[in-house]
Amino acid sequence: MISPRAYLDHNATSPVRPEVVEAVARALALPGNPSSVHAEGRAARAALEKARAQVGALVGAGPGRVVFTSGGTEAANAVLSGGLRRTGEAAPTRLVIGATEHPCVAAGHRFPADRVDVIPVDARGVVDCAALRIILDRHREEGVLVSVHAANNETGVIQPLAEIVALARDHGRALVHSDAVQAVGKIPLSFVHLGLDALTLSGHKFAAPKGVGAVVLAEGITLEAVPLRGGGQEGRLRAGTENLPGLVGMGVAAEIAAAHLGQTHEMARQEEVRDSIAAGLRRLAPDLAVFGAGAPRLPNTLSFSIPGLDAPTAVMHLDLAGVAVSSGSACASGKVARSPVLAAMGVSPALAAGALRVSLGWNSTTSDGTRCLAACERLIEALYRRRGQAA
Repeated sequence: MISPRAYLDHNATSPVRPEVVEAVARALALPGNPSSVHAEGRAARAALEKARAQVGALVGAGPGRVVFTSGGTEAANAVLSGGLRRTGEAAPTRLVIGATEHPCVAAGHRFPADRVDVIPVDARGVVDCAALRIILDRHREEGVLVSVHAANNETGVIQPLAEIVALARDHGRALVHSDAVQAVGKIPLSFVHLGLDALTLSGHKFAAPKGVGAVVLAEGITLEAVPLRGGGQEGRLRAGTENLPGLVGMGVAAEIAAAHLGQTHEMARQEEVRDSIAAGLRRLAPDLAVFGAGAPRLPNTLSFSIPGLDAPTAVMHLDLAGVAVSSGSACASGKVARSPVLAAMGVSPALAAGALRVSLGWNSTTSDGTRCLAACERLIEALYRRRGQAA
């Protein structure tokens, strides 16, 4: 039976898996506080530490390196508040970020404006590593924190983290953080193999409950406590009783995601549906622009526009047709403004005004793709009719 709606906005949030719902319900029944030493508290602590191990395994890190937070925004803010450092060394005094970073990085840091450098991106949305090298060479005498996301939330473009880390190591005093919110659970990502110093993630992007996330820290890297005054939870880095049900759910979602990534079939399945939608759109609209085309991209993400298309109107049209997509980042919903990501890529304001994002997930089907194309066909036909009348 075909679903009455096609939900194609997994980059905004991915629906919680049934197995996760069951795990959350079981955790809700645990009466103890993870910080208590009695039997009930120990049971809650065991559930919490199992979740920590599951999340660490998903990104190739030991459980002792995982610090739980309320989500990706808090996690990124904590890393970029000026307290990340190598043990025994001073914290970096300069921040270097990619031009297409999420607002939790671009606006969530605590570095003075004159201590921030921005790495440009090319027309595909990939950071210019030659420009990064110049920036790092210019600041050889300073401690530097480089923050580049693993994959872009709007276009799905994957960044060359291994090359970025290599440039930072050549600098000698640079640390590297990656906002991996959109990549974790969608593509294989090994924190240790990449050599990152810090990584941040959010559970609801890979079918866990909303309101849970984590900071992952490399060995020898320390972080000042998040500015919340209270108990000594999360290794005294993040005060407040942990959201046990949400974190247990994130652990289960992480374990399922890791299993699917290990088999690779889920990535291939989503990529096939994504590419079939793109091919159908090209047949309907020869002047279609796919943002990030030619660059490595998440297998689930398609960002596109057609000259003359109005994104807010298009989103409403598709919603009425039973198809949920986004006009860009969900974090910018309600704002009528040009996407900073597309602006950094050199996309014209007129074309950016029609940008739509289709993002697939664990419950997306071929039928969802077919429904999306059918709705887009009516939308494109109406657009071309208006063009003809205006000519």
